[in-house]
Amino acid sequence: MVLDTPFEKTESGKAAVQVAAGQGGYANTRAALAGIDLSVVRGKKVLLKPNAGRMAAVGSGIVTGPDAMAAAADAFLEAGAEVAIGESPILGVKTLEAFEKCGIAAVARERNIKLIDLDARPFVPMAVPDGLAIRELRVCPEVLEYDLVVSMPVMKMHMHTGVTLSVKNMKGCLWRRSKVDLHMLPPVEGYSDKSLDIAIADMSGVLRPHLAIIDGYIGMEGLGPGAGEPKKLDAAVVSADPFAADAVACRLMGISAEDIPHLRIGAGRGYGSIDLDRLSVSPDNWMDFASPFEKPPKDLALEFPGLTILDRNSCSSCQSTLLLFLRRYGEKIFDYFPKDSHPVIAIGKGHDEVPQGTLCLGNCTARHKARGIFVPGCPPVASAIFKAIGGDKESGDDSGSSSEN
Repeated sequence: MVLDTPFEKTESGKAAVQVAAGQGGYANTRAALAGIDLSVVRGKKVLLKPNAGRMAAVGSGIVTGPDAMAAAADAFLEAGAEVAIGESPILGVKTLEAFEKCGIAAVARERNIKLIDLDARPFVPMAVPDGLAIRELRVCPEVLEYDLVVSMPVMKMHMHTGVTLSVKNMKGCLWRRSKVDLHMLPPVEGYSDKSLDIAIADMSGVLRPHLAIIDGYIGMEGLGPGAGEPKKLDAAVVSADPFAADAVACRLMGISAEDIPHLRIGAGRGYGSIDLDRLSVSPDNWMDFASPFEKPPKDLALEFPGLTILDRNSCSSCQSTLLLFLRRYGEKIFDYFPKDSHPVIAIGKGHDEVPQGTLCLGNCTARHKARGIFVPGCPPVASAIFKAIGGDKESGDDSGSSSEN
């Protein structure tokens, strides 16, 4: 289990959180880390776990910035630690290619730091004794082999979970497709919260980082985790209590951690603190750095009138693909359906049936392919969807396809 931390978690009996802002990605991270006693890492093996599981460029707001990664790496190296960077990406993405794309590989080369594809070796089963939605996890082995794991997410909104910060970022320590399995769980009897949110809280009961470093230099608002807009906050948040770090990050983003189900559930079980009144946040004027992030829309169909979107038990990869497809081709797709028709698009694994003529996107809808147009993939790219409905593939269209994953 990744639970106990050697870092001081409290100050005057309250969970301690360090915030720095206005200095750029590198300086913010170093300044926030200055409030943490890193002497305990000397001689230890430290695994930095960014949010870098998608093919996305620096400044996109999709992945942890290289400046924040460089700052953390330098701080731990200077403290005498052996440092590595590891990630288990979403389906269809190769870890080392993603590291190259987002600039993390260059950071590692400059410092002779090992880059780890966390999916390369067989998983280690981990029991979740108090789990309500899940009772076992498939964990990437290095997560358990390193002395310390540091969660380094980028500050983002998330269409399924509200936000994705240091607690949820540990989902990227789960092996290969088992991450997607958390999106496919049945409802938990007796609970109104989504099974995904409950599962993330379950996970945090046995898989919490030893330290959270949240990169808020450029985050993502709106349709995160992959189809929103970059949002420059120019801040960093650090804490040995990942729930406390996430609560402060939420406040900087203009929302309450109490409104994020996986944080509320996990904190309610005693896994961490999200009550701002019970936190010791430095500096005292940290809330001056807040700048509200646009929230994801509750109904994607509202953005695209004239369409019916059937979404049941989909993962964020398919939702991001659908949103990028609609943004790119939204004005054109009606030309490829019968006049005065009302196109229906389905994503996700949980549909018992779909209407005749439905555009079924992704492998999870394969059992309904006889009902209409089926576009395979996990997920398919926007150009493939457009081509499937009769549109012409545009030159260079797939150049950004990996960011649709």
